[in-house]
Amino acid sequence: MADDLDRLLDEVEGRLCHRRGGGQEEPAAAKEGRSAKVLMSAGSSEEDLDDIIDEICNDSSFTKTPPKLKSNSASLTPERNCVVVQAHGKRCCPVYLGGSLSPSGIGTNISKRACDQLRCTACDFRVSLFNDYVWDQSCDYLFFRNNMPELSKLRAKMIKKKGARAYACQCSWRSIDELTDLQTEQQLRWVCGKHGE
Repeated sequence: MADDLDRLLDEVEGRLCHRRGGGQEEPAAAKEGRSAKVLMSAGSSEEDLDDIIDEICNDSSFTKTPPKLKSNSASLTPERNCVVVQAHGKRCCPVYLGGSLSPSGIGTNISKRACDQLRCTACDFRVSLFNDYVWDQSCDYLFFRNNMPELSKLRAKMIKKKGARAYACQCSWRSIDELTDLQTEQQLRWVCGKHGE
């Protein structure tokens, strides 16, 4: 990367020197080890730098439109939790939570599935889910902070309930009975952590 930066700086300096009439090319040995400091010589002022930047921006040899970058991602929409298709995984759009009777997998607007790859952006823990259980009313932050992800300790506050699903990370927890869009749960900072293909 440093070599790319040096080549870019050499090209910019070469174009500027050539345009200003000082166009002698430096020997290759002098170019070796050059850094960004070459633009900040002792006599340079902020106005000179602004002039140089303006000159570069107005140079007709540079293309006016940026090159199109190849992207493996779908077009992004302003909606939260959108699908981002990448080389190694897919994300739900929108993200759904659901009871144990809800199908699990990659959720979309057409195929409404409960996401089973949730990750919390607040505590950076993977969200655990437990089918046919709900959390006891006495659960609190310290309980999950001290006991996640040890199932043997968590069972102390789990209540069996057919069709429900208990979700938890280290800082948040929910008991869900039916398919629910995660956007309706504003206090949860859970996102889809990518599904394998």
